[in-house]
Amino acid sequence: MRDDEIVEEVRRARHAHASAHGNDLRRIFEDLKEKQDASGRIVKVLEPRPAPVRKRASGMPGAR
Repeated sequence: MRDDEIVEEVRRARHAHASAHGNDLRRIFEDLKEKQDASGRIVKVLEPRPAPVRKRASGMPGAR
């Protein structure tokens, strides 16, 4: 499989950002949150939805 240039670029940016914050997840989060707040964009937090109930196909192990 050949390397994807876009994926590599994103990985380099992510690595540089993490390194700039000492690879500290709290500091990375705080920086991204500050950038989000400074952007002036409205961020809507969606309520979680329950997972759909899946029915088992007959003939499957454990099916009743």
